[in-house]
Amino acid sequence: MATHQDRISLDTKGHTDIIDISAEVQRVIHSSGIRTGMVNVSGVGSTLAVTTIEYESGCVSDLRRALEAIAPSNSNYAHNARWGDDNGYAHLRSALMGTAKTYPVSEGRLALGTWQQIILCDFDDRPRRREVIITVYGD
Repeated sequence: MATHQDRISLDTKGHTDIIDISAEVQRVIHSSGIRTGMVNVSGVGSTLAVTTIEYESGCVSDLRRALEAIAPSNSNYAHNARWGDDNGYAHLRSALMGTAKTYPVSEGRLALGTWQQIILCDFDDRPRRREVIITVYGD
């Protein structure tokens, strides 16, 4: 069993910026030399999430609208009152969606569906430089 880890950094716009990171994850898998195993994709921070979606404008828009309904950006959050900031919704969205996911690797490639891409969602209330740790393990 082998393990390979890499990090990617990317600039986001905040405010539920949704970025397809599938190609970067595949690049790390390829550089690992691992053919069969798993890849863990973990965003660093408490105001972001990692998940999959069909990365097209309609689905991206629908996801943003659903998140706004579940954890509205203009609500009165206790977090905002405690810290004097305005990103309580971002922490809640991150907690609900999760900051890390694990996906299968088969024949040296991500084993995802045709219309399934890995995305990073940045919920914070400002642009950020985000880091994602990608760990591949297997044979």
